Amino acid sequence: MTRIPPPAASAAALAALLVASPAARAASPDALWNIVHGRCVPNQQLHNAPSPCTSVSLAGGEAHGYAILKDIKGASQFLLIPTDRITGIESPKILADDAPNYFAAAWAARSGTEAVFHHPLPREDISLAINSPLARSQNQLHIHIDCLQPAVVAALHAHAAAIGPSWAPLPVPLQGHPYRAKWLPESALAASNPFKLLAADVGAPAMKLQTLIVAGAVSPSGQPGFVLLADHADPTLNDHAGGEELQDHSCTVAYKQ
Repeated sequence: MTRIPPPAASAAALAALLVASPAARAASPDALWNIVHGRCVPNQQLHNAPSPCTSVSLAGGEAHGYAILKDIKGASQFLLIPTDRITGIESPKILADDAPNYFAAAWAARSGTEAVFHHPLPREDISLAINSPLARSQNQLHIHIDCLQPAVVAALHAHAAAIGPSWAPLPVPLQGHPYRAKWLPESALAASNPFKLLAADVGAPAMKLQTLIVAGAVSPSGQPGFVLLADHADPTLNDHAGGEELQDHSCTVAYKQ
């Protein structure tokens, strides 16, 4: 196991970064929780209509369900939000033995993004992202489902040979930040929770500084799969660990199909 130590920064430096982060500026950091818990779930239970969410899955009970909500930002961005109260990537709940595989569910929900454009998108253009606590505006776990930036798609393609089954530094920065990458075959996503794969590498305590992205990909040999990308917050480098930065909420690639 490769354990990444927390950045060498004082508590004051971390606090200063938090003050400057979206989480500190949010007018209502519980907005997503209030929408899902207060409106989508009751509407689904009482009326079999998940509004204002597009869908609510309660098959395993509310504590292990999730909702899909169209985000107000961008034409094609959707959010997967647990119906259980889970703060974010730092929560021990996502590493529990019975934790749902939210990333597998989010990948299945990419159909919402594709439906916006009335045609399927290449898997390499779709991504799932969760930000670190220092780069998010909400205190309820949510996975961003949207297109990947064309420059990121090109970088992952160009360096595909360097992305293997173990976590390793990506040879080039993405959006100016150093990411680590790991290859995951398509068939492995259902049985391999990406949260647990990251925690096994960095250690559970370090998850509070992590961002995680699951990007659709095709290997050099033509096999479908995913590139897992992770970065950790470093106040000394002004890195908030916001993997959403790799997404394209205008989904420009869709207009080239």
